[in-house]
Amino acid sequence: MKRDFLSIADWSTAELEQILELSRSMKAYPAKYRRVLDGCSIAMIFEKQSLRTHITFDVGIHQLGAHAVYLTQADISLGKRESIYDTAKNLERWVNGVVVRTFAHATCTELAMHMKVPVVNALTDFEHPCQAVGDFLTMYEKFGSFQKRKFVFIGDGNNVCHSLMLMAAKVGTNFTAITPKGYTPDPAVVRAAATIGKKTGSRVEVVNTPKQGVKNADVIYTDVWTSMGQEAEKEARMKAFKGFQVNSALMSAAKSGAIFMHCLPAHRGDEVTDAVMDSPQSVVFDEAENRLHTQKAVLATIVRGE
Repeated sequence: MKRDFLSIADWSTAELEQILELSRSMKAYPAKYRRVLDGCSIAMIFEKQSLRTHITFDVGIHQLGAHAVYLTQADISLGKRESIYDTAKNLERWVNGVVVRTFAHATCTELAMHMKVPVVNALTDFEHPCQAVGDFLTMYEKFGSFQKRKFVFIGDGNNVCHSLMLMAAKVGTNFTAITPKGYTPDPAVVRAAATIGKKTGSRVEVVNTPKQGVKNADVIYTDVWTSMGQEAEKEARMKAFKGFQVNSALMSAAKSGAIFMHCLPAHRGDEVTDAVMDSPQSVVFDEAENRLHTQKAVLATIVRGE
């Protein structure tokens, strides 16, 4: 049966833990997995610009023995030059899987619905599941566990926040989203995460006060205040997020051993200061590296059932 990787919510706790375990093995013993996808081709459809997602998928596909086909919006004009259905029915005849980085989440789900080969969500405006899995691998490396830990996301209740919240709930990590009013996470995602958390022991909450919210935090995480496609909102967002910057004072309100995380790219001086980004507490480049390993594990799991 075909498995897509579109949302963290679609995967069970056990399945996500298996992906994390495989990620750790792939990171430790890369040579062992060099032919896992031997002879396969993976299409990479990117409507949005990217550094980390593009490079980590391209390199990861190569390391698994497969061939990557990179397609920009200029190449295929997804949904415009021809329908998403027709694109899907063509691609499934040529490739063994599709990685898509797009704006509308519906574009990703529609592609998956019409394709016989698996589809990976490499980012939509609603979720970023690949980022969440890489981040939780990084968290595990630093703490050795997920339970009885507090993960705090501060900033815009966006796609990254949604996936992190769901991932935290799945593995039993307490999750606090700290956002300005009007920029809270989607209520349906909050409800879904809270329901999952009742089974795993995860407490999920949304608050609007940074200093109070970061108390006893093991992880403090932020993202840019204005994402791609939101440029017209920049001035309003800069005003709304004043006071939500992650700086040394805010980090000092967390646990003494807390780590700082960011999905990158970072707008230094806006959502985070240089002092935090470049501090010993910062693991942002560990996260960036781990995207490579976790995405390889996702592809191996859904394309060949590793």
